[in-house]
Amino acid sequence: MAHDDLDGVARDSETLLDALAALAREGFTGQFMAAAVGSTAPAGRVQCLSCHSTFAAARSEITELRRLEGASDPDDMLAVVALTCPECSARGVLTVNYGPTATPEDAAALLAFNDGREPST
Repeated sequence: MAHDDLDGVARDSETLLDALAALAREGFTGQFMAAAVGSTAPAGRVQCLSCHSTFAAARSEITELRRLEGASDPDDMLAVVALTCPECSARGVLTVNYGPTATPEDAAALLAFNDGREPST
C-alpha cells in the first residue's frame, strides 16, 4: 500500500528517515547528541560521537536545519540539525526534540547554535 493510500498520514510530509537519508547523501554521516546541562556544565553543549569531544554549540555552524512534526501528533516535534564538529571535522546530524517535549539539553543546544545559513527570501 502506498503512502498516498493511507488514512491519517500527512501528505508531502518528510519523515525522520527521509531527512536522515537526504543528509547522509550530502555527506552528513556522523552523529551528535545534546550534552548534559547542569550546574558545572555550561548550557548549549553538543557531543560528537565520532571523536567523543564535547563542545559549545555556538562553536559549530548549522549547515541545515529541518523541522519535523508527527503526522498523527503535532506534538512530536523534532529538529534535525546538520553540522560539522569543530574538533575533528566530522559532518553529522543532531536530532533533538523542540517545543514542550524538549529536554533542557535539547533546548539549550538549539538556542546556542551559530546559525550561519543564508536567510530565505
